[in-house]
Amino acid sequence: MSINEILITRSNNQCELCHSTDNLDVFDVLPSNGTAEQALYLCETCRTQIANPQTLDATHWHCLNDAMWSEVPAVQVISYRLLSALGESDLVDMMYLEEEVKTWADAEMLKAVSNANEEAIVHRDSNGTILNQGDTVTLIKDLEVKGAGFTAKRGTIVKNIHLTDDPKFIEGKINGTQIVLVAEYMKKSN
Repeated sequence: MSINEILITRSNNQCELCHSTDNLDVFDVLPSNGTAEQALYLCETCRTQIANPQTLDATHWHCLNDAMWSEVPAVQVISYRLLSALGESDLVDMMYLEEEVKTWADAEMLKAVSNANEEAIVHRDSNGTILNQGDTVTLIKDLEVKGAGFTAKRGTIVKNIHLTDDPKFIEGKINGTQIVLVAEYMKKSN
């Protein structure tokens, strides 16, 4: 039996989240190994909103009040992720997930949070050019290096910079000393 046939039978030929019968298709719940156990049979509306979280319509997802109680682990995982994305912490707290299902549900959520954090922190030089780990920059003004007893002169090249958690600062070596530098006093070198 194909995955499609298994899911049609399991879902009774309706969306496993909202019970719609229109435009149904297979949806892999990531990370997936390509089996029916890690896939859902969903309508186009559910698939589209899951694929584009910025389009989540809270009204449509009232169906999760029922779906979250499904015995199908893939339905539980998607319900957990969607309820979390919608800020429905009371419903999330009510859910019981086996340890392996909870790990599966959290896997993509942690990846999404990590990706969002990486995208949120953008280091820019004095010209607004985005700085990346390992870039070479040039100082555009003299900087007194407190505690090291020297002044880094304008035009000093800093190779192989390191990015920090704060987009205002980068780290680099000048005169053999690793120091924190203000990104707006740097110009990216080509």
